[in-house]
Amino acid sequence: MDYKEEQQNEIDALESIYCGEMTITSTEPYYQFEIPIKSDEFDSVQHDIGLSCCLKFEYVEKYPDDPPIVEIEDVVGFEEQEDELKEYLIQQAQDNVGMVMIFTLVSAAQEWMNNYSDSEKQRKIDDDDKRREKEMEAELKRFEGTKVTVESFLRWKFNFEEDMGVLKKRNEEEKNKKLTGRELFMTDKSLNESDLKFLEEGDSVKVDESLFEEIDDLDIGDDGSSDES
Repeated sequence: MDYKEEQQNEIDALESIYCGEMTITSTEPYYQFEIPIKSDEFDSVQHDIGLSCCLKFEYVEKYPDDPPIVEIEDVVGFEEQEDELKEYLIQQAQDNVGMVMIFTLVSAAQEWMNNYSDSEKQRKIDDDDKRREKEMEAELKRFEGTKVTVESFLRWKFNFEEDMGVLKKRNEEEKNKKLTGRELFMTDKSLNESDLKFLEEGDSVKVDESLFEEIDDLDIGDDGSSDES
């Protein structure tokens, strides 16, 4: 096989396919060239949308019976996965040994980037959905509060009335309803105080003794004796 001729024929085909994009950086001792690629949705202005990189190839003496040297530069959007793509391309080159393969490798790289970009977009969507779901659950819990049962309501009612003094007042009312007159008198301090007040005021009452002297002069007899006279 004339390796030089095979390599030249492929270079001619690649320049036609990637016209204006492919750059030949060296021809000696073997061809070295670069082909930039990007994912379908890549935005050259907003670099946070889509992926891109530059694939660098170098022929070896017995290419295509031996795989070419592959390098990746100017990575945008998948910096941490650069080695993963390179290993993938090396494996693809091994699988295509014996035939010209640059177009195949470029197509494989672009497909890998599209798949990775799609998976990242889906991951972001899933993460956003999970975040919104958690926020919604937290909001619902904030409004739902604790589920009310008969037991929980009665317990709340008891605690509320106790805090408001309702139970104490109610217990006192129930207790007063059952008291006898004597018990009510003994428990009602106001009654005791009124009696004491009366006794205290009684000490200061003045008696007119002349009233009793006039009563002694009166002839008060029985009804029967008055009839006889």
